[in-house]
Amino acid sequence: MGTQISQNPKFYKSLLAWGLSKANSADESRIKLKNCSGYSSLGALKQALFSDLQGTVLEIGPGAGVNLSYYPNDIHWIGVEPNSFMHQYIQQQSEQFGFQNIEIRNGSAENLPVADNSIDTVVSTYVLCSVNNVMGSLQEILRVLKPGGQFLFVEHVAADCGSWSCRLQNGIEPIWKVMFDGCHPNRQTWLALENASFKSVDYRRFQVSFPIVSPHIAGVAIKAH
Repeated sequence: MGTQISQNPKFYKSLLAWGLSKANSADESRIKLKNCSGYSSLGALKQALFSDLQGTVLEIGPGAGVNLSYYPNDIHWIGVEPNSFMHQYIQQQSEQFGFQNIEIRNGSAENLPVADNSIDTVVSTYVLCSVNNVMGSLQEILRVLKPGGQFLFVEHVAADCGSWSCRLQNGIEPIWKVMFDGCHPNRQTWLALENASFKSVDYRRFQVSFPIVSPHIAGVAIKAH
């Protein structure tokens, strides 16, 4: 199976899109969080982060559109998704939740097909782990955000240096990247966020039960006016 997938990237991307579309129906309230004050589940955390968004919202790497269930359906939503096999599933999700103003664009986080200073909020959930250039992606996010705009993120990150979880992440990274579309389980994404040119970065760190993709960070970064 692995050899066939590697020789047929279209098949792999199609299979990945199908798999993520099936995950759209999963109840994220069942994904329990540890040491995340005020939020017992991933669903509750996303609801708090995304339910009050307004204006134009750009989501990088929305996959099959799982986050659409958390957004107000009166926003102007732009999804930049490089896997074109995902697009049909995003459209289905948008229709299910009553969105009237969505755009699905091909592109990458490092080269967003969006004008400067045009976006109220950028959202990323489990995307910065797999981009080719984390800092380049953050600079693109800053470019497209309006002055005072916000970047909302939920990402899994590297475990504490020297811990058994860190050793596990480092050991499994080569095969993990192949299996999960370039995902790096051991990225110190918070450092990139703190070193980008945001006016402020505020996040919480917490755990989930699967050690390869734990800990997580979730929060908001604000662009300067």
